[in-house]
Amino acid sequence: MSAPRRARLRALAKINLDLRVLGKRPDGFHELRTIFQTISLADEIEIEFTPGRRSKVSVESSPEIVNNLVEQAARLVMEARGSKGDVAIRLTKNIPMGAGLGGGSSDAAAVLLALPALTGRALPLPVVCSLAQQLGSDIGFFLLGGRAVGIGRGGEVFPLPDGPAREGVLVTPEVSVSTAEAYRRLSPQLTSELQENKIFSFQAHAWETGDPAGGPGPASVRATNDFEAVVFEQHPALGVLKKRLRRAGARPALMTGSGSAVFGLFEDRNGVNRALQLLKDHSAFQISLISRARYRSMWWRALEEHIDGRVWPPQSRYLK
Repeated sequence: MSAPRRARLRALAKINLDLRVLGKRPDGFHELRTIFQTISLADEIEIEFTPGRRSKVSVESSPEIVNNLVEQAARLVMEARGSKGDVAIRLTKNIPMGAGLGGGSSDAAAVLLALPALTGRALPLPVVCSLAQQLGSDIGFFLLGGRAVGIGRGGEVFPLPDGPAREGVLVTPEVSVSTAEAYRRLSPQLTSELQENKIFSFQAHAWETGDPAGGPGPASVRATNDFEAVVFEQHPALGVLKKRLRRAGARPALMTGSGSAVFGLFEDRNGVNRALQLLKDHSAFQISLISRARYRSMWWRALEEHIDGRVWPPQSRYLK
């Protein structure tokens, strides 16, 4: 029997540095404009592949997750190139679920990146992106990492230059926000005139945010999350958390996704410490922005014994 191939992975969370909802699409989903950014908070994944004559996928997660995207991603990879063998995955969740941080999407993307390297079957990037789209709208971003614009349903992703390294504070309150309800409450406000204004405003913001020399300034002031208006109305405590972050000097301070997590970015450690003190009665912790270069280096190190050189996406050394 062939020896198992193992890897230990870190699946990073994301924040939305900007998020605009333009209107409903013909397919029933909403048209979005957003700026994604990977951060240091991460789930931990242990993955093992043993070549064999039959295929089997097993996933153990803590806490247990129903309809785990990790298992779905593993099955898609195995089917895409007819790989045979046993896949055993152990997932430890550190990213709060349902907080707008993309933990489940990042976990799935981690499998899409790592499992082809372990199985020795090449998956071209367009194929990997297609599998990501089948699984969820923002999974494609985690195939890229760093800072990127997402359009459409959020799955059409284009890289932005990484900004300066910054630290921040992330608050994950025990508040459950229904994404479907947030969209329902927001939809009546989405007029055609407003859509056009949002497109040009987002375009200007993306240009400023994509400036590698950019720090706090116009981009920080212009940063917007359209969901805040309806979510803060329903959950006023989240608006209070944002105000505390701004009081500590955060630029920007925003809710991420449709909530409930709120973050603030700071220019120095003093601001981070002020925010942590103001939020000491909440679940708040320090984060840092992870650039695309650091993101890729993280993956190359994690898969070092199984890949051939530093190319993206990682390429297996077991290819025949």
